[in-house]
Amino acid sequence: MENLDQIASVLALSMGAAWASGINLYAAIFMLGFMGATGNMDLPPALEVLQNPLVLFAAGAMYVVEFFADKVPGVDTGWDVIHTFIRIPAGAMMAAGAVGPVDPAVAIAAGILGGGISAATHATKAGSRAVINTSPEPFSNWTASIAEDVAVIGGLWTALHHPWLFLLLLILFLLLLVWFLPRLWRGMQMVFAKVAGLFGRKSDSEVPGQASLDPPAGKEEREPPAAS
Repeated sequence: MENLDQIASVLALSMGAAWASGINLYAAIFMLGFMGATGNMDLPPALEVLQNPLVLFAAGAMYVVEFFADKVPGVDTGWDVIHTFIRIPAGAMMAAGAVGPVDPAVAIAAGILGGGISAATHATKAGSRAVINTSPEPFSNWTASIAEDVAVIGGLWTALHHPWLFLLLLILFLLLLVWFLPRLWRGMQMVFAKVAGLFGRKSDSEVPGQASLDPPAGKEEREPPAAS
C-alpha cells in the first residue's frame, strides 16, 4: 500500500505540474519552487533548480506581467497564442522531471503524457478566452482569469497533499474535456466567422465620393451612326 501511495504522489506531482503549466506556467513554477525553497516539499532532483532564487525571481516577475495581461480582452488572446510555444514544452519537461531518477523510458512516457495534458489545458484556456472576449463587458474576462489562478494554486496544493483525490479529479477533468472541446471549437469557429465578416465588409465597401469607372449594368455603350 505504501508503494501505491508513493507512485500516486509521483504521478500526481508529474501530471499536476503539466496540467498547471498549460493554464499558468509561471504560477506553477513559482509555487513549486517556493514550496521547495521553504522546505514544505522535497523537489525531485531534476526540479530542484526551480527553488533557485534567480528562477523564483524570473517566474514571479513573469507571473506579475501575466496577471495584468490576462485581464485585458484581446491582449490575453495574443498572450495565449505566444505561450502556445512555451507552456506545452515546459509542461512536458516538468512532467518528465517530476518523476525523479527513474528509467529513461518512464521519464519519456511522463513527458509525452504531460505534454498532452498541457496542450489540452492550454487549448481550453486559450479557446475559452477567445469566446469570452466577444462579450462587451470585461468582468467575465477578469472572473475567468482569477478563477484560473485559483485553480492552479488549489490544484497543485491538492496534488501535493492529496494525490489520490487529485488523480481522480484529473480523470474527471479529462473526461469533461472530451465533451467540452468540440463545443468550444464550434464557438471559436463562430468567432472567426464574425471577425472574417468584419474584415470582408471593410474591404468590399467603396471609398466615399469615388465614382465607379464601369458603365451601369445592363446598359451597353452605343456607337454613333455612320455618316451616309
